[in-house]
Amino acid sequence: MIDFRPKYITFDCYGTLTHFQMSAVTRGLYADRVDPDRMEDFLDDFEAFRIDEVMGAYQPYPDVVKNALRRANTLWDLEYRDTDGDSIVDAVPTWGPHPDVPEGLAKLAEEFPLVILSNAADSQIAHNVGKLGAPFHAVFTAEQARAYKPRLQAFEYMLGRLECGPGDVLHVSSSLRYDLIPAHDLRITNKVYLNRGYEPSTPYYGYTEITALTELPGLLGL
Repeated sequence: MIDFRPKYITFDCYGTLTHFQMSAVTRGLYADRVDPDRMEDFLDDFEAFRIDEVMGAYQPYPDVVKNALRRANTLWDLEYRDTDGDSIVDAVPTWGPHPDVPEGLAKLAEEFPLVILSNAADSQIAHNVGKLGAPFHAVFTAEQARAYKPRLQAFEYMLGRLECGPGDVLHVSSSLRYDLIPAHDLRITNKVYLNRGYEPSTPYYGYTEITALTELPGLLGL
């Protein structure tokens, strides 16, 4: 049980609620340029550059993706096609939730205001949130905050808009790197790691770990 009643339950969106399929889309686009035996390494490099791109000054989400993809191509001595970046960006709003999400969110929404803090553009996120099957009190984006997670500015923006402190929220994410580590650093003490296998569990950061969102209502006594 989580012995805490949050003022808000806050969520990461892509990967946590929405089934994030950027690697699958990229794998299809690069099937003719990257050997199948090396594809996972290429995808890892693309991901690493995306993380690096969001650590600096704010830039629009399409630029994050395209700049990271261009850098991965340079590293691998591959031809970069701007249309590849467009295809990846255009795919994002089409993605729906993980199977466990609608039921879990619907149950939580009966008792708590739900909030999203996402590394997204405003034009994308509405399409994804509309597929989640539950009402949200607020949806905050990197475009609004002018900063991407894991920068603390993104979390500060959310807390400021909600007019609450770090101790008032329960933050849920499938990513330690983007969410739970910076939440820890900002003294958001109540956290849930929804382990979808993206990153290894690191209990040092002080969270409750679950493997499906449907587990969370029971932990909150619902």
